[in-house]
Amino acid sequence: MLTSLLAGLSILVIGDSHLTARNYLIESLHMDLVRQGARVHSFGVCGADAADWLKATPGTCGGAERRDAGPVALLGSGAATVPVTQLLSRDKPDLLVIVMGDTMAGYGKDVFPKAWIWQQVTSLTKAVGQSGTACVWVGPAWGTEGGKFHKTFARVEQMSAFLKHNVAPCAYIDSLGFSKPGAWATTDGQHFTEAGYRQWGDAIAKALAQSPAVQALRKK
Repeated sequence: MLTSLLAGLSILVIGDSHLTARNYLIESLHMDLVRQGARVHSFGVCGADAADWLKATPGTCGGAERRDAGPVALLGSGAATVPVTQLLSRDKPDLLVIVMGDTMAGYGKDVFPKAWIWQQVTSLTKAVGQSGTACVWVGPAWGTEGGKFHKTFARVEQMSAFLKHNVAPCAYIDSLGFSKPGAWATTDGQHFTEAGYRQWGDAIAKALAQSPAVQALRKK
């Protein structure tokens, strides 16, 4: 079923640090989509916020890129975003997948930065909407509480709920529904072990195949 829905689609995946190491989503999610017959370009920049994808913006902790079944190219300290309009024009994907949320949630801050997040998110979704490209936004997963990023279940739940209502015209995939809080082990509260990324990637791939965005593409 998944193969028939995703086979032949061209998919561009962009996001933050969850796509920037070999055992992260750039392995699990990327290869799940490739095995199901999609042509996939994944590009992650560590520390990137949503609006950083509107212009070339240096990352804070590296990046990675991968095309189809090729190797993961680690971009090192010189990693920088490429404007989403440029990526869409170059790749001409059927579907854009944005994996982002943790970098903007304000973990460790007393106040949820709602207005700033809204500006970040809507500036990116506006550019995507103007391109006419089908889009799905994947929200953050639970992770574990604490660690150097001070992630909490309450704040990630707040972030996910905010994204759900503010990423249109992108469809939203709520990663919190894929597991129980703290069920997937992490290395630092925010980044998962290889097993966790495998479970998250598998769940995202299944959700993508069932998403209204992919269903609509298949009706064209």
